[in-house]
Amino acid sequence: MVITITSGKGGVGKSTATGNLSVGLANRGKKVVAIDFDIGLRNLDMILGLENRIVYDVVDVMEGKCNLNQALINDKRSKNLYFLPASQNKDKNILDKDKVKVLIEELKKIFDFIIIDSPAGIESGFEHAIFWADRAFIVVTPEVSSVRDADRVIGIIDAKSDKAKEGKEVQKALIINRIKPDLVKKGEMMSSDDVLSILGIPLLGLIPEDEKIITATNSGEPVIYNKSTKSAKAYERISDRILGKEVAFEIESDGFLENLKRLFK
Repeated sequence: MVITITSGKGGVGKSTATGNLSVGLANRGKKVVAIDFDIGLRNLDMILGLENRIVYDVVDVMEGKCNLNQALINDKRSKNLYFLPASQNKDKNILDKDKVKVLIEELKKIFDFIIIDSPAGIESGFEHAIFWADRAFIVVTPEVSSVRDADRVIGIIDAKSDKAKEGKEVQKALIINRIKPDLVKKGEMMSSDDVLSILGIPLLGLIPEDEKIITATNSGEPVIYNKSTKSAKAYERISDRILGKEVAFEIESDGFLENLKRLFK
């Protein structure tokens, strides 16, 4: 299965979600490859703590400069997880749909899940990242600008994916990140219901604001490994939902518990 994790606005936590969900699925026994398609701005390698092990990148594979096995990096902590890095010295325009398809088809022979970290925005790199997707997870923060940009991205996915050309639809779902329940209660932040009513796609997960994510990113260890944190628990729940389990939505903060009735199906 090909899953693209994307957003309209940069800086909403898309790469963090990609890294943590890749670990979550791998730790559940699935063979997973995480691909960084943010050509020129490589970040996923740092989130996974694999930046020092990169020799070849995804562009090298597509241009035939190396074979796939030479570029794939196996995560030492999660043996089912592999990583295919982006190129830092190439332009997004170097990606070619046919070459991307060949790569995806080769990866499908090996992996249960191919998780693509899409560049933010709607440039050519984004279009290549979503074109072959079976599912697309859109990451937003509860801000008007993020939600507005996500709405546009959803429209582009519906119009430009390979499935759209076949009259089918990419299965889309929403991850709402950096929620502050206390601000929501005061009416100072958009609620999950507000975001869902605007975007009109199913909810996959709610990630609370958590300063531990910054610490985890700086140390090169996905926060999902720190099982006591609120964000780690949220990523664990999302990982279960991706595999079809019905898990209640909740946000915990200072004893406050918000349960949502929607379940991702």
